[in-house]
Amino acid sequence: MDLRIAEIFLSIQGESSHAGRPCAFVRLTGCPMRCVWCDSEYTFTVGTRMSFDEISSKLNSFNCKLVEVTGGEPLAQKNVFPFITTLCDLGYEVLIETGGFVSTEKVDERAKIILDVKCPASGESKRNHWANLEQLNSEKDEVKFVIANLEDWEFAKEIIEKYDLQNRTKEILVSPVFGIENLAEIAETIAKSNLKVRLNLQLHKYIWGADVHGV
Repeated sequence: MDLRIAEIFLSIQGESSHAGRPCAFVRLTGCPMRCVWCDSEYTFTVGTRMSFDEISSKLNSFNCKLVEVTGGEPLAQKNVFPFITTLCDLGYEVLIETGGFVSTEKVDERAKIILDVKCPASGESKRNHWANLEQLNSEKDEVKFVIANLEDWEFAKEIIEKYDLQNRTKEILVSPVFGIENLAEIAETIAKSNLKVRLNLQLHKYIWGADVHGV
């Protein structure tokens, strides 16, 4: 079996509760969604087909046991599910960053899901697959809200309450769109919320810049 791969690289994990850890990234090609603030549009069409063995060989060369499967939307390629199982069988700690509109039901239970709930400013909030929130494992899975404004934050709070995410997830990540002008206001609002959430800044963009790929 194979996958269409946009890039494979070794870097520092820039987001989630794993931020700062060395991490190997397998970025898959393609995404049916078109979020307004998308920072990986280059993955929509560019890619090379690679067998599982070829991908595993590349990962092995990094000597890094933390691997993130991302995109694009990684779960849009049907072969990704057995690939995730293969990585788990090989002893990797596997993170899956998904846009949340594809069911996570077939993801190997050993993998750790980072589920992106689309807020209104993304332009894609109507495509959230809400059943995914009911399948989260509170011991390992995380939910991320990318917010562009305070309206998005209000939406996030509603979803956090409706789906009891403070008890259903390991972490709730609130990730302001990189470069927005009201970052301080959003941070102050989150601090006053009394919610069990984590402000999630994209560490890699502060280190290498927003337009650098493969980091």
